[in-house]
Amino acid sequence: MHPHWSVLLSLLVLILLANGLPALLGLLLGRTRPLDGGRTWSDGRPVLGQSKTWRGLFASLLATPLAGLALGIPWYLGLWVALGAMFGDLVASFIKRRLGLRSGESAPVLDQLPESLIPVLLLMGPLGLGWADAGVLVLSFAALDLILTPLARGVLGRRG
Repeated sequence: MHPHWSVLLSLLVLILLANGLPALLGLLLGRTRPLDGGRTWSDGRPVLGQSKTWRGLFASLLATPLAGLALGIPWYLGLWVALGAMFGDLVASFIKRRLGLRSGESAPVLDQLPESLIPVLLLMGPLGLGWADAGVLVLSFAALDLILTPLARGVLGRRG
């Protein structure tokens, strides 16, 4: 495999892990203490919702750098992936709550774009990626997320 494609594939795996691990833990172990502490915004809706938990955040921030090392990517770039993915996911959750969508409710594009685009933008310079690479990564993540999320929910069932 060409080294460039190997980097893209490794980055895609890290983005999938950073975003998927918190959701997988929620499905397997149930929900725990939410990041927003159950607080509501001025519109009376939750700030982020019950599915954004401390356990999921810490799991992503710990596992993604370790997986990066295993894939030959420096740990700090793995951490950037996790930070970008988690920030994007939290922004999307905040927007979804403002739109009146429940925690865990699907919102195609909004569920995939921020949490994949932000980490890709953060790593474009350090990994020497171009805009075409960014597009391939974001579209690949979106397609995989749209397939894997309903599959995981169906196989593991909703909990919490």
